[in-house]
Amino acid sequence: MASVAAAGRADLTDAQWAVLQPLLPVGAKPGRPPKWSKRQLIDGIRWRVRVGAPWRDIPPDYGPWQTVYGLFR
Repeated sequence: MASVAAAGRADLTDAQWAVLQPLLPVGAKPGRPPKWSKRQLIDGIRWRVRVGAPWRDIPPDYGPWQTVYGLFR
């Protein structure tokens, strides 16, 4: 799994993630494991909402914009 080299100032803290993670549905799909963690994708969604930028401008550290948008939808 890829990891974000340096956390952005608005990324989830470990404490925030510990509260949020149990609330997320468990992905029980068979097949290849995901390349991007849910935490990275959620941080990407939060970045986009905070900044107000187009989906295509999400920094690549959060994953491909299509993947981030797919989780948002």
